Amino acid sequence: MRKLFTSNLVSLDGYLAGPDGDLSWHKVNDEFLNYAVDMLNSVDLFLFGRRTYDTMASYWSTDHAKTTDPVVAGKINGLDKIVFSRTMKTAEWENSTVFGEITEKNIKELKALPGKDIVILGSGTVVSALTELDLIDEHRFIISPVLLGSGTLQFTGNLVRKNFELTDMQKFKTGVVMLTYQPK
Repeated sequence: MRKLFTSNLVSLDGYLAGPDGDLSWHKVNDEFLNYAVDMLNSVDLFLFGRRTYDTMASYWSTDHAKTTDPVVAGKINGLDKIVFSRTMKTAEWENSTVFGEITEKNIKELKALPGKDIVILGSGTVVSALTELDLIDEHRFIISPVLLGSGTLQFTGNLVRKNFELTDMQKFKTGVVMLTYQPK
């Protein structure tokens, strides 16, 4: 069975993005890009919420992204993507499929298919829903040393208490720390 994990850059106060989707606080360098390439080599499916999907598609499908970072752009554009949206009917970004809703059944079916692992990038609503359903096998929090005060939270809604076990830690030269947790 494939593993479903998150890999999210998060502020100290738990935000995925600042006000108006601001991501300028992300600390990305060659060391982080090496992690990203390794992570992308381990997956063959992305799960996105609509807002994250729109943000990712609007950047990674551009000539600028393909020229500036051809390895990451090639992998992100080439892999299969599912966007969860009640409003979208079709998805224009290559290799994309729209699912109208998140259900335990459709996630378990995806995890049971042969292939590499599945990753969620951003997508706080999707992360929250799948955490509530106990369907995420691992959370990778890539914590930037910044307080944002507002924006898009990693977890939304009324989650019930869940316990996790720290399984790995990695410190990046930029001061970013990646903490990897699995449900207990």
